Amino acid sequence: MKLNIRGEKVEITNAIKEYVESKIARLDRYFENSADLTANVKVRIKGTEQIIEVTVPTTRFTLRAEESHKDLYAACDLVVDKLERQIRKNKTRLNNKYKNVDTVDFVFNYDNPEKENDEKIVKRKTVESKPMDEEEAILQMELINHDFFAFKNVDEECVSVVYRRKDGHYGLINMK
Repeated sequence: MKLNIRGEKVEITNAIKEYVESKIARLDRYFENSADLTANVKVRIKGTEQIIEVTVPTTRFTLRAEESHKDLYAACDLVVDKLERQIRKNKTRLNNKYKNVDTVDFVFNYDNPEKENDEKIVKRKTVESKPMDEEEAILQMELINHDFFAFKNVDEECVSVVYRRKDGHYGLINMK
């Protein structure tokens, strides 16, 4: 797998580059043509936290994970572990979806030491909702102490989702 490593407010030294390359190489066993893929690695610093973000775009899907830690090497370990968990967790789902597709980038017969978890929807809710504006939706979200809230948006005349971002501000997704 080719790597595109860049730093934001941090210089990427040879030691960092070699460490990231050795860790990301663990992902090669999950892909058929890993030499054709390019992993985009972004290293940045926010306060005392070292943040590493890895994105692996393939022809059918994109893998992405982000981790932060006070130690950059520990953050790198965490992000690769997270990517491996994503792949193993979604192995069955991806295998079923791309079973008869010729150009799949994934290898589905790798050794999986962990017990496979067949996740299903375990709970469904039906919620009555009244049309509201964005401010009221934020208030409702705060009252129920959730990170997101779906609502009928009276201003946009659609269904919207308001969510709390990592920076503490709010985001809004409109579904038309």
